[in-house]
Amino acid sequence: VQLVESGGGSVQAGGSTKITCVVSGFTWNRGTMGWFRQVPGKEREGVASINVDDSSTSYADSVKGRFAISRSSGVNTLYLQMNNLKPEDTAMYYCVADYDRASWYLGHAEFWGQGTQVTVS
Repeated sequence: VQLVESGGGSVQAGGSTKITCVVSGFTWNRGTMGWFRQVPGKEREGVASINVDDSSTSYADSVKGRFAISRSSGVNTLYLQMNNLKPEDTAMYYCVADYDRASWYLGHAEFWGQGTQVTVS
């Protein structure tokens, strides 16, 4: 399984950006996929997730109403649309996947991308 993120970069506060994760080798009929973020010196945070079998989504309280996760199974791509960005959203964002939901939500997912930096100023 390979997860490759792209997008992000520098954004002004109040602006929007979209990050993308191209997934290969993952069976798109079970498990959980989504995004974690981490700031140096802080614990990583699960930001948004989507359960592959029923497409149900969940979000961290800090991003509810501002971020939206989606996927395009036809091209094996995961997206995170980020709106009304705040400086505290600055972090490295990781695309994360696991066939076991519990492992994902506990932060112990098996598959991680290399990360893409989002900086809000």
